[in-house]
Amino acid sequence: MPLLTTARFATTVAQPRQMPPEGPPEVAFVGRSNAGKSTAINTLCERRRLAFASRTPGRPQALNFFALGPADRVDALLVDTPGYGYAKVPPGVRQGWDALAGPYLRARHSLRGVVIALDVRREVTEADVAMLSWIDPRVDLLVLLTKSDKLGFEQRSRARRAGAARLAALFPERGIEVIAFSATARFGLDEARSRSEAWLAPPALG
Repeated sequence: MPLLTTARFATTVAQPRQMPPEGPPEVAFVGRSNAGKSTAINTLCERRRLAFASRTPGRPQALNFFALGPADRVDALLVDTPGYGYAKVPPGVRQGWDALAGPYLRARHSLRGVVIALDVRREVTEADVAMLSWIDPRVDLLVLLTKSDKLGFEQRSRARRAGAARLAALFPERGIEVIAFSATARFGLDEARSRSEAWLAPPALG
């Protein structure tokens, strides 16, 4: 059974003091409002309503933690962060996240990877670049070009190549993988799940 399909709600963190202790490996999902982040989480975890999209962009400012593994233990955690697209300029993104999500993405030792949901029909924005720049450089990144079923094969391929090229130029040291993803058509699902679960696997002994 894929690890992500064992996901169940663990806790909501609205203040830094509520943060769970460091420990099991964690993967966080981030994305602009309406980019399809919640839908991607639900699809990867084979759940209908595990993650919820807020009707008010950028709210609530909270982190939702989902436990992974057998029911009697927590082997890993999936973390859903609030959408950041409500900010009009990159500095506003940081100001909005500084109290909670910013420090989490910047300094959480248990964080192994971050999955970024970007709408395939939108170009990479300054806000996206600011967010990617903010994430701890040691953390691996995966970009899901969501809603890719909205484009034909050729358009989708061009969009993926263009997005990958821009991100490679902006962040040459990060090696960001870009996957065309569709929760509706269910493509990119296996690749995204495989990468996420590789991050969540316990470190090899020896």
